[in-house]
Parts: sequence; C-alpha cells; structure tokens
Amino acid sequence: MKTLNAEILSDVKKALARDKAAALILATITLMTVSGAAHAFTIPVAGSFAYDAFDLVVNQILKGPIGFVGGVVAIVFGATQLLKSWVIALFCIIGGAIAVRADAVVQSLGALV
Repeated sequence: MKTLNAEILSDVKKALARDKAAALILATITLMTVSGAAHAFTIPVAGSFAYDAFDLVVNQILKGPIGFVGGVVAIVFGATQLLKSWVIALFCIIGGAIAVRADAVVQSLGALV
C-alpha cells in the first residue's frame, strides 16, 4: 500500500508541474478511489450516554423555537445586507434556511456524520 501511495504522490507532483487542471482532476479521482466508508450517526435513545445533551441541543434548541427564530433572523439580516455584500447575504440566507429546516437537515445528513 505504501508503494502505491508513493506512486500516486509522485504522479500528483508530476501533474502539478505540467498542468494544474490535470492535477486537480487526478487528485479528485485519487481521493474518490481511496476514500473511507461513511459512518452514520444514530440518534441516541432515552437513557443512553449523552442523550440529555443531544435532546437539549438538537430537539429543544435547533429544531425548536430558538432555532426557527435564529433562522428567520439570519434570513432577514441576509436580505438587509444584500446591497452591501452579496457574499455575506448569500451565506446568511443559506444558513438561515438550513436553521429553519433543521429537522429535515438533521435527518438527511445523518448518514454523513
């Protein structure tokens, strides 16, 4: 495995010297082929380790009224910043939308944690 990694590293260095676009494609393909498995995060059941912290942070704050109000505030702030800096506004609006729909985001990203 070490010789394979050394050969891949050597190929990447050669590609960087020739063409940065080719190096980016080669690095992407290399990372896709040697990537590890994704581990899913299972929601803890009542009484298990750190369930109280998970319940407080995710269920009561993020998916509750505090998270919803925070998301709406971020969207409104992003809308007010649209003329000043569209990059900040874009991040605020996307972050606010994620916070508003936190229950769906928590379920859909469970496989990626």
